[in-house]
Amino acid sequence: MTTSRRGFLHLACLGALATALPACSSVLPAPDTTAPGFGTTATGTVRVWCRAATQTGLTGLVERFNASQDRLVVELTPIPEVQYVTKLATAIRARDVPDLVDIDDINSLLFVFRDAFSDLTDLIAGLGYADRLSPGHLALATVDGRRYGVPYLADNSALFCNTRLFEQAGLDVDEATTDLDSLLDAARRITALGGDVRGWTFPGNATGALGFVVQPHVWAADTDLIRGEVGAQTGNVFGNEAVGRVLEFYRALWVDGLVPPENFADDASRWGADYRAGRIGMFPSNYSVTTSDADPALVAATTVRLLPGHAGGRAFFDGGDNMCIPRGATNASGAWEFVTFALDLVQQSALPEGGFTPVRSDVVTPEFAAKYPLVLPPLLAQEEGYAPKTLSYNEIYNQPDGPWLTMFRRAVFDGEIEAAMAEAQAGYDRILGQARA
Repeated sequence: MTTSRRGFLHLACLGALATALPACSSVLPAPDTTAPGFGTTATGTVRVWCRAATQTGLTGLVERFNASQDRLVVELTPIPEVQYVTKLATAIRARDVPDLVDIDDINSLLFVFRDAFSDLTDLIAGLGYADRLSPGHLALATVDGRRYGVPYLADNSALFCNTRLFEQAGLDVDEATTDLDSLLDAARRITALGGDVRGWTFPGNATGALGFVVQPHVWAADTDLIRGEVGAQTGNVFGNEAVGRVLEFYRALWVDGLVPPENFADDASRWGADYRAGRIGMFPSNYSVTTSDADPALVAATTVRLLPGHAGGRAFFDGGDNMCIPRGATNASGAWEFVTFALDLVQQSALPEGGFTPVRSDVVTPEFAAKYPLVLPPLLAQEEGYAPKTLSYNEIYNQPDGPWLTMFRRAVFDGEIEAAMAEAQAGYDRILGQARA
């Protein structure tokens, strides 16, 4: 989960999707995935679109695939985050789709529900490692038991801890990260070390990033901020104890000065700089933000835990990319061959080099664990990963004027927690109601 969690996907994108797809997506032909040689004997060119935010996770992959055989050539086209949904919807309307899309797993659901992607259920079931694939990613590409996409790379949220500061504060990482009370106590003790050291940090004005790192505290309590099945959803905010406790936790962090004052206006443009400078004890973020351009000594002193709930439990945001074959693709067979190459253990094992986490849990070997210890917790506990299954995620969580950021800022910085939750409940219900209409 990279830029899409931190950036803004404009409502115009969703409007384009709504107007473009109903008229034509269902009439685009589906590939015959049972044809002899499907996925093994294709020739020609495979046009692949990827998110610019995760381009580094595919560039080397494409080069290795093209060098591995001489029947197929993959052409990779990166698409900026704010244009992806609109461009793909427009391509479907024009009946000129790419052969494969590497798409944010949250947004894959938008196209699955518009009948724009090919049914890959039987192909996925035929993979010898299907039960090792990230269930959170798969859930966002599944409707009525049929799968229309397959995970490729993960971008997960987790809690990164500076063990140097924990040791100076006399804290045990495991004991200090079991629930919200223990986190708050640890943040106080680390901040008490003095100077510009703080126990915690968060981008207080970055709607997508906050959704990425704050929601898992709620999910760890086995609840969500949205209830119901897609098409019949409402908010689950007001009166939700888990939501209230999380907002109280962040309010205490702010009021007690346990976070840098810059957090108030932080839009994530410099996300992680304070942690990488060694000044922060606990940093909810992802692997790439934490480790990119970081001092190797700090990375070596960092350990990772999944994000706890107010009374325990663990969870993480199952972000990243799904690979989907649009209906109407001219080289679906070649696209599937590239997909299986991308899911090979050799390719999956290389993903951390680009800042991402594999989606196959069986990638973990002693060698892999020793080389990439900071990506292990989500891999070893895939069942704790989750991402909301809704068609309204972008309007609720990625819009700067959406109910999520409005609630968070009113609760945390103004202290009006109950009023903020009531206002958010109305906002969630309104947006989710529009999705039903």
